[in-house]
Amino acid sequence: MKIIEPGLALQTDKVLLRPIEEKDFDAFLELAQDEGMWDYFTLNLANKDHLQKWMDAAFADKTAGTRRPFTIIDKTTNQVAGSSSMGNISYHDRRLEIGWSWLGKKFRSTGVNFHAKYSMLRYAFDELNFERVEFKTDVLNERAKQGLRKVGGIEEGVLRSHMTMWNNRRRDSIYFGIIKNEWPQLKKTIFKGIEGYEFA
Repeated sequence: MKIIEPGLALQTDKVLLRPIEEKDFDAFLELAQDEGMWDYFTLNLANKDHLQKWMDAAFADKTAGTRRPFTIIDKTTNQVAGSSSMGNISYHDRRLEIGWSWLGKKFRSTGVNFHAKYSMLRYAFDELNFERVEFKTDVLNERAKQGLRKVGGIEEGVLRSHMTMWNNRRRDSIYFGIIKNEWPQLKKTIFKGIEGYEFA
């Protein structure tokens, strides 16, 4: 059985996903200074303490082998654009979750998210031979829900009072999923034309 290596990096012609490093803190903090950006996120990463807590959790999950957190680099500018992860990894069940995702404002609607999602989906289905990839978001987050539909996610249901947000609101989470037999068609349609996929 193939295991996701801690040093895994993924890329297309547009993005590089490399493992998060401590030195990314300052770039993340600068990107995170955007009013309203964290309304649907469990932590407010514009706050230094929240960002450190978020990074500490990412490193702990990586050490435990349950998540592979990435820093997303926009290859057209060579700038840090945000972060995403493959997590809740279950080798027995052959599934994982793509999430913990956010982008700085100037990198939204540029194709960065689309390419990042593609690189992780392709790795999960084509390299790991997993059966399922799932996503979740705040049921109130219309932008994120639309983004998940655009990458082929199928709406599966709502978990009520699922998470505690940084402002103490109780969040209902909506799940989306893609399963293995849907992936070949998505590659031919939604993701047609993406080039430069590599992993190392």
